[in-house]
Amino acid sequence: MSRKGKLDIVLHDILIEDIAAEGKSIAHARLDTDDPQSEGRVLFVEFAVPGDVVDVRLTRKKSNFLEGRIIKIKKPSSQRLEPFCQHFGVCGGCRWQPLPYSIQLSAKQRQVYDQLTRIGHLQVPEFQPIIGSEKTIFYRNKLEFSASNKRWLLPGETPPTDANPGLGFHVGKFFDKVLDIEKCYLQREPSNAIRLAIKEYALRNGLSFYNIRENHGLLRNMFVRTTEDGQVMLIVCFGAPSPAIKPLLEYVRDRFPEITSLYYVINTKGNDSISDQECILFSGSPAIYEKMENLSFRIGPKSFYQTNAPQALQLYRKAREFAALDGTQTVYDLYTGTGTIAQFVSAGARKVIGIEYVPEAIEDARTNAAANGITNCEWFAGDMKDILTDDFISEHGHPDVMIVDPPRAGMHPDVVATIMRALPDRIVYVSCNPASQARDIALMSGRYKITAVQPVDMFPHTQHVENICKLELCSSI
Repeated sequence: MSRKGKLDIVLHDILIEDIAAEGKSIAHARLDTDDPQSEGRVLFVEFAVPGDVVDVRLTRKKSNFLEGRIIKIKKPSSQRLEPFCQHFGVCGGCRWQPLPYSIQLSAKQRQVYDQLTRIGHLQVPEFQPIIGSEKTIFYRNKLEFSASNKRWLLPGETPPTDANPGLGFHVGKFFDKVLDIEKCYLQREPSNAIRLAIKEYALRNGLSFYNIRENHGLLRNMFVRTTEDGQVMLIVCFGAPSPAIKPLLEYVRDRFPEITSLYYVINTKGNDSISDQECILFSGSPAIYEKMENLSFRIGPKSFYQTNAPQALQLYRKAREFAALDGTQTVYDLYTGTGTIAQFVSAGARKVIGIEYVPEAIEDARTNAAANGITNCEWFAGDMKDILTDDFISEHGHPDVMIVDPPRAGMHPDVVATIMRALPDRIVYVSCNPASQARDIALMSGRYKITAVQPVDMFPHTQHVENICKLELCSSI
């Protein structure tokens, strides 16, 4: 240990063995205190590739595992790729750039299997192969960038004596530090060009960048939303009213005529979320529209929409297949968002009930359904555990099929209990977090069995994976 109480241990010539959870790689290492006959403690290392031989500085030491970071690659793995992004290793995203995409997919499929079987202790059928993303760069249709008057300093940089603004992404666990981004490979142009132009204009005209700790400053954050056919929505958020806002927005509008929808927000509260803020249309259309098969979905400044649109289509097609509708069923779509899945399956259902917490999302769902000529969907806004009750089901009809797509935390136990009383014939559980999915399904395993599993990769170069489980009601307990 160092004098400051921090770890000062370097492990040499560590062979990286495999991919582990949370995007890290796994190895084994022995410390001086370990049994020389043991294989060593589990060591988790970030940004490593199986087959690498590396020197590692420990960052965490526990009795049964270690964590560390690479300080030198002694021998790179034959599978190691050169990261394509200049911000790799500092920016918190796209941690798996050195991994070939085939290895990423295998690791994600194994992650789903491990979480269903080890966390949920569930019996699972043979998996269908994970659906990989056709696009592995420039695949996102929404990005948020944050402004800071104190950007993250790169190694070797001298701290400036005056302002040090940046516009980009938050760095790791440092909520008040923003990495200034030159080029991001997550969203196609004009995303990078718009961000750089706004930053250059703000610097040239002396506009203040937001002080995150003290909650003041003009330029706060911005959202760029795009569609597959080239529509662009920009939302610029400011920390206070100012006469400087209008000239900035006029500059952006004139510089980028491809922006089809330009909004701004005055946000004086302590966090960057705009869900409770007024979005003011400055120019252009109030919404952009994404097409999926023969459906069109309206996307407003607050709308939820899957951030990888082509993969969302693959996800929804598989969910529809698992629902196995024949036109006679009543379907409940829980956590429906803007009603994308509900509308996607509506042609095969007698009736669809969509429930969502966010009222604006339900308004989007109603608007989209009307525009798409869908008349067999009903929409309800409110907390799921409060709306989905036995009385609600009695009033609106017994569900033959339930489709659930909850947030990362999974379903509230009251919701699971209501589902278990309703006992639909089939449940299609869509999840962005297989761990919480496994926990929820375990609560239903007394009456349901998993009959199909389909992982889908929505986020290449990250450890995140979407998964769909098809659950069938057991004929006997």
